[in-house]
Amino acid sequence: LMGLFEKRRFRKFLVYVANFDENDPRTFEGVDPKKTTMRDVYKKFDLGQDVIDFTGHALALYRTDDYLDQPCQETINRIKLYSESLARYGKSPYLYPLYGLGELPQGFARLSAIYGGTYMLNKPIEEIVIENGKVVGVKSEGEVARCKQLICDPSYVSDRVTKVGQVIRVICILSHPIKNTNDANSCQIIIPQNQVNRKSDIYVCMISSAHNVAAQGKYIAIASTTVETAEPEKEIKPALDLLEPIEQKFVSISDLFAPTDLGTESQIFISRTYDATTHFETTCDDIKDIYKRMMGSEFDFEEMKRKKNDIYGEEEQQ
Repeated sequence: LMGLFEKRRFRKFLVYVANFDENDPRTFEGVDPKKTTMRDVYKKFDLGQDVIDFTGHALALYRTDDYLDQPCQETINRIKLYSESLARYGKSPYLYPLYGLGELPQGFARLSAIYGGTYMLNKPIEEIVIENGKVVGVKSEGEVARCKQLICDPSYVSDRVTKVGQVIRVICILSHPIKNTNDANSCQIIIPQNQVNRKSDIYVCMISSAHNVAAQGKYIAIASTTVETAEPEKEIKPALDLLEPIEQKFVSISDLFAPTDLGTESQIFISRTYDATTHFETTCDDIKDIYKRMMGSEFDFEEMKRKKNDIYGEEEQQ
């Protein structure tokens, strides 16, 4: 991707980002983190368009190029997070649960049980019970589970959501690792929009028997992107070309919904539909947004850390 001189300039940029400390002006090197745009920072290090594309979209995980004209502090912190994550565990900045993403709700079920949560599995939802415009419970098989607040996804409340787009996903079964990835048994590929003349990035997430989700020698790659034309399968082709030969593929196109009801009156808090991204950042943002709508204030992660330290003792010094 990069010539020799470009590599040196990019290395200088990464060293600058690693040393950057928003509380220490000596590390700014003439950049004002609250005023200088990211476009100007790239210019300062003389980085080319291709490098800018993958830095913004694959390292900082931005989905559009709007960030280029915003103050650089957040972008620098995002790139820092990526490189610190890279150094934390194995060769990848990403963690993936063994046995697949179904383990996440299972982990939640166990944690919620500790705090007195009750899980009701395989229950049909007959009706969301509302009195005086406010949710009071959920009816299932003739009985009502009463509640003061309700969190649900758009499929349960079609009258309180609006369609905001579509996403195409293709699940591919392969008998080989993806080419040019050093035969990695898992990887995440982000194809920046500019590289394929699109408005939105294309994502590929590949997993294998190393995660206990596929048979030995088989690989599962999921490609996804936001639909922009009347021919979504053509739009996803750049990702599928990277995966060839594909043994079998399953294509699905899903509608994306967003809540029209903030939930403050009804106390029904609706999540957004999963978008095309494969790294869950937008999902985490949605969770934080729902928390804020429910509680009226941001979730305090520092307070959570303090509680954890009170229970388990101070974390070991790194």
